Amino acid sequence: APNQPFAPPAFGSQSGGCGVAGDRMTDTRRRVKVYTLNEDRQWDDRGTGHVSSCYVERLKGMSLLVRAESDGSLLLESKINPNTAYQKQQDTLIVWSEAENYDLALSFQEKAGCDEIWEKICQVQGKDPSVDITQDLVDESEEERFDDMSSPGLELPSCELSRLEEIAELVASSLPSPLRREKLALALENEGYIKKLLEIFHVCEDLENIEGLHHLYEIIKGIFLLNRTALFEVMFSEECIMDVIGCLEYDPSLSQSRKHREFLTKTAKFKEVIPISDPELKQKIHQTYRVQYIQDMVLPTPSVFEENMLSTLHSFIFFNKVEIVGMLQEDEKFLTDLFAQLTDEATDEEKRQELVNFLKEFCAFSQTLQPQNRDAFFKTLSNMGILPALEVILGMDDAQVRSAATDIFSYLVEYNPSMVREFVMQEAQQNDDDILLINLIIEHMICDTDPELGGAVLLMGLLRTLVDPENMLATANKTEKTEFLGFFYKHCMHVLTAPLLANTTEDKPSKDDFQTAQLLALILELLTFCVEHHTYHIKNYIINKDILRRVLVLMASKHAFLALCALRFKRKIIGLKDEFYNRYIMKSFLFEPVVKAFLNNGSRYNLMNSAIIEMFEFIRVEDIKSLTAHVIENYWKALEDVDYVQTFKGLKLRFEQQRERQDNPKLDSMRSILRNHRYRRDARTLEDEEEMWFNTDEDDMEDGEAVVPPSDKTKNDEDIMDPISKFMERKKLKESEEKEVLLKTNLSGRQSPSFKLSFSSGTKSNLTSQSSASNLPGSPGSPGSPGSPGSPGSVSKSTSQMAAITTKGGLIGLVDYPDDDEEDDEDEDKEETLPLSKKAKLESS
Repeated sequence: APNQPFAPPAFGSQSGGCGVAGDRMTDTRRRVKVYTLNEDRQWDDRGTGHVSSCYVERLKGMSLLVRAESDGSLLLESKINPNTAYQKQQDTLIVWSEAENYDLALSFQEKAGCDEIWEKICQVQGKDPSVDITQDLVDESEEERFDDMSSPGLELPSCELSRLEEIAELVASSLPSPLRREKLALALENEGYIKKLLEIFHVCEDLENIEGLHHLYEIIKGIFLLNRTALFEVMFSEECIMDVIGCLEYDPSLSQSRKHREFLTKTAKFKEVIPISDPELKQKIHQTYRVQYIQDMVLPTPSVFEENMLSTLHSFIFFNKVEIVGMLQEDEKFLTDLFAQLTDEATDEEKRQELVNFLKEFCAFSQTLQPQNRDAFFKTLSNMGILPALEVILGMDDAQVRSAATDIFSYLVEYNPSMVREFVMQEAQQNDDDILLINLIIEHMICDTDPELGGAVLLMGLLRTLVDPENMLATANKTEKTEFLGFFYKHCMHVLTAPLLANTTEDKPSKDDFQTAQLLALILELLTFCVEHHTYHIKNYIINKDILRRVLVLMASKHAFLALCALRFKRKIIGLKDEFYNRYIMKSFLFEPVVKAFLNNGSRYNLMNSAIIEMFEFIRVEDIKSLTAHVIENYWKALEDVDYVQTFKGLKLRFEQQRERQDNPKLDSMRSILRNHRYRRDARTLEDEEEMWFNTDEDDMEDGEAVVPPSDKTKNDEDIMDPISKFMERKKLKESEEKEVLLKTNLSGRQSPSFKLSFSSGTKSNLTSQSSASNLPGSPGSPGSPGSPGSPGSVSKSTSQMAAITTKGGLIGLVDYPDDDEEDDEDEDKEETLPLSKKAKLESS
């Protein structure tokens, strides 16, 4: 059975609707808008066209066809079913249901066209065109059907004070039956009954007749549940609405009446921040506010069964807002004055706050518009200069004004991020970085005083939308992604990362309170998003500015969520399997903070433990050879006792297999086949612009910085001790001082690690200095390296072999397999004979 919750808007009621002379075709009678009812019980505009009725062979029957006036495409093809209930409403609407949850409506430009199509529908169904509904809405019992047939109309009692109880009972008894509701609504419309009831209301108030007032409350509430637009138009008229609210003050379930009228007339004040000259617009604003107040404050909360019976009330408010936005949008003088006063330095703070709040509410109302009308709305605001105005407002001291401006900015970003991006790139040509709109947003995010950082979370979401390549446009002449990301990394990224860099100058966070940790976690979340989506822009930034090393300082934070954010950032980089990143990680020994955090976590089975193991497991499963060799060569002694998972032993096995393959290339005969598939991030090749970027000379880099930091600076022997030696020295020192006994205990049915290394907060790591060491791990001049005799856990391979492996790991590109042709083997032999310092230079090239 059809369920028509409310009538859609009349034709042309929306801003930007029909009625433009240039768009009209010769037959305006058949010009219609097509509406469908969405899941939120709101009407969606499907387009404007011309309707006709004809026989459609495919549907085997007479059908309604609507063809779009723009391109002649078919907007609607609906067979006139003999059993479908069609309703004619407000002289220009025809509403029906195609299926249980699919309601349709045609809104005609002219009444004559509506009448013609209605006659066609009635002709097909064999009905009388003079009625407004062609079928009973529900199947009723035979007894009810007989009663209804015998009494085609509903006769209302005379509207007198003595018969209020009888009227209230009639209204209550009619609500359960859709057909009786329809007849009651028609009777109330035809006899002007509502105005008569409101006259009795004044009599009851004068006489203080509480019983009569209680009956009137039930009657008026019942009329709301009839869900009839025509009745609402009467009840919400200027002369009736306050009396209707008065009737609803006398709820029988309350001990005393409410004072809604007193609030609306004395407490609630209408503020015209800019004078409104149109009396119709002013009346519409008053009406909408009062009806919204009735819905939210006056009417009792509807029951589950009554919710759909108030849907026309929701619709009334919805389309009132549409009309208000349309009328304001067309008033150019009003909007010009609004923006002029907003940006005028002479405007006082209180006035500016009212103006910004009005603009915020104006944008909120725009959410009721259909997409095409919302386009026109935001274009109008853009032409009026809303973005430069927001820039001025965000630079002010008033926190409330800035907060409202931020909300307005969020509407603009969510609707059209490209418009915002284009503006900020244009203003960058004229203004300093400090006053760019996007940098003001970043600063407000960083300076959010809310302990829970609610505003910062909102602003971070907006920044993420702005830097998301998925919603960036690409045309033949221009690529928004290239232009905007180039702008963002040049003018804005340093503002975003400033708190991170300021807090990580030492080996632990200089400020580690909860609010700072939350802010840094938000910044890391956005940087992690950039790593995933921005490819070479973020890669250049991270490597040149040594960002990953600074981020990993946060692994020492007392806040686990921040340490995990830092780890997730590194995990995202490793997940790309990019050798540029891998070489940077190895040269700066950036696994040390992770291993240190793992050891300090001890035997606790928590998220930190699992996340770190998962990262090493990823390296093992994906067989990232360069990282595998780096981890085993430098950190194996610290990790070899971890036996409750097989990850580290598996890494060691991978490392040994890798060396065997280098000694015997025939074991890896399938390498050339697998090479094209294994270590690629996805199926696509690098974009042309990425290739061009990577082919540029180091001299062309900004500030003369190379993509990979050089590692050929000279250091003395003491400074180039490899990380594992220092790990072991600190371990022995700690054991001798504390005489700590290492025990193995069972946790959650698994064996705990058999090591327990603790790093005091005052112990400063010497391993970070390795980023600029001249010799690579495993070089002959590195005391305690895996290849040197006398070092713990030294291997039986020769020093020259070890050096070759290490050097080779630094030279190979995306796929780190040994070369399979003889020429490469000869090159490798030559490479082994090179001086070590030259090898280091080769690796950094």
